[in-house]
Amino acid sequence: MSKDRLKMIEDMLSKNPTDTFLNYAAALECKKFGKVDRAQKLLENVKEIDKKYLAVYFQLGKIYEEKGEPKKAIDIYKEGIKIAKELDDGKTQGELAEALLMLDEDW
Repeated sequence: MSKDRLKMIEDMLSKNPTDTFLNYAAALECKKFGKVDRAQKLLENVKEIDKKYLAVYFQLGKIYEEKGEPKKAIDIYKEGIKIAKELDDGKTQGELAEALLMLDEDW
């Protein structure tokens, strides 16, 4: 994708800063272009806006891993697993559990 796509998403986001999907989409685009800090902030916004937006837990955990913050990654994966259980989303629960296992074998 091009930086034009990121610009378009950021423009829409500036008009609707609490839109979960736009925050998430902007985060993924930022991550592609190496804007990891901005991606992290956007994903943290998603989590604040909608704690049940399950995709955010995997992406945010991966960013924490990339930034050398395994404790934060473990915590976010565990939080996501708990919510996935509440929502009866076995697929997401499994993906988060697998990511968690890579960091915390005792889990």
